[in-house]
Amino acid sequence: MTNNEIMKIAMQQSAIDSCCQADDFLCTDNKVVISGKQAAARRYLELPFYCDLTSYGNNIVASVSAELVDIVRNYIDKYPIEHCFETPNLLTLMENLKPFDLNICFMAEYFLPDMNSIKPIACKYHLKIMHPNDFAVCYLPEWSNALCENRKHLDVLAVGAFENEKLVGLAGCSADCDTMWQIGVDVLPEYRRQGIASSLTSTLATEILNRKKVPFYCCAWSNIKSAGNAIKSGFLPAWVQITAKKKDFIDNMNK
Repeated sequence: MTNNEIMKIAMQQSAIDSCCQADDFLCTDNKVVISGKQAAARRYLELPFYCDLTSYGNNIVASVSAELVDIVRNYIDKYPIEHCFETPNLLTLMENLKPFDLNICFMAEYFLPDMNSIKPIACKYHLKIMHPNDFAVCYLPEWSNALCENRKHLDVLAVGAFENEKLVGLAGCSADCDTMWQIGVDVLPEYRRQGIASSLTSTLATEILNRKKVPFYCCAWSNIKSAGNAIKSGFLPAWVQITAKKKDFIDNMNK
């Protein structure tokens, strides 16, 4: 696959998630669409969205509930694209969402592989390709980014770094949709800053590509270490996304 082909696949998936057309992300004008349930959406998404803003850098596609159409359209058309995803401008949207018992919950940056540079990166530890039976015993707090206890059925492939028989790092991927698998990675604290994370991430990404799927990587844009690992592993920023949730949902996450 080429970078253009990978970007097209990602936009097609975002279009499914957002209930729009893939070409909408290439427009210079912002788009507001009504969100709805989609069978082929990323499997961890809770649809329909109340308010979700996605940008690949050209414009903003807002996927919203019907009662928020005018509020969100006025917001995204008032400020520059990049400012709509940051404070202080974002505070105005948050104030307008409060009467609907909503607030901004998730803010993330997504990365796609750069096919001109991505390749397995070596480290001094032994790497092992792992399948569900191999990592069934790894659903532990130290591997909570690599594997998801609540969605075990989506975890399809992993790469472990071992010192002798000890697992010191793990990158796993979940089959979040038919075409794209998401990578998460963990390294034990005492083994960090040795290049293990980038070795695991790049190796797993290559394994995913070999299976004709698109690897993608997500982190908060404030997570400098994770974003740095994505770039070191051969990924480039591709799109950003913010999602509003009900206050009860947010309060439960903050417990």
